[in-house]
Amino acid sequence: MAVADHVDSVLEQWAAQRPDLDVSPMAVIGRLSRVSLLIGVELRRTFSAHGLDPASFDVLATLRRAEPPHRLTPVELMRSSMVTSGAVTQRLDRLQARGLVTRTPSESDGRGVHVALTDDGRALIDQALPDHVDTENRLLAGLTRTQRDALADTLRNLLESLGDSTD
Repeated sequence: MAVADHVDSVLEQWAAQRPDLDVSPMAVIGRLSRVSLLIGVELRRTFSAHGLDPASFDVLATLRRAEPPHRLTPVELMRSSMVTSGAVTQRLDRLQARGLVTRTPSESDGRGVHVALTDDGRALIDQALPDHVDTENRLLAGLTRTQRDALADTLRNLLESLGDSTD
């Protein structure tokens, strides 16, 4: 028998109070929620050590992943990152004020702009990224490589079933 966690306690309580209700989905959703909270705390700590928050890190990382010259439109940035459209403009304003990104008018579309990493922005993301990966590895240290791969596949299937795909 596996070691009981907080979610097991919740499930036992519901079984006692509402035995007529199948609360088994809570075993998955409750654990996903708790994992997300615990991971979020650790990631924010890592980002904060570099003067970033999760959304700023994501914008810089998305630009860094783009082909040189590491430049995207705001729409491309939103589609390629985990930042919502409303947060992109606010985040870009802050990153530009810090000299980490530039916004320049599009050569082909007078209304459009391109967002690019500055040298300082690239240096910061190149410094923060290894720490981020180290944090993720530390958070997943309790799982074997096989378990990590299986969990990644299972979560991908769940995301696809919820309509979250690149199509």
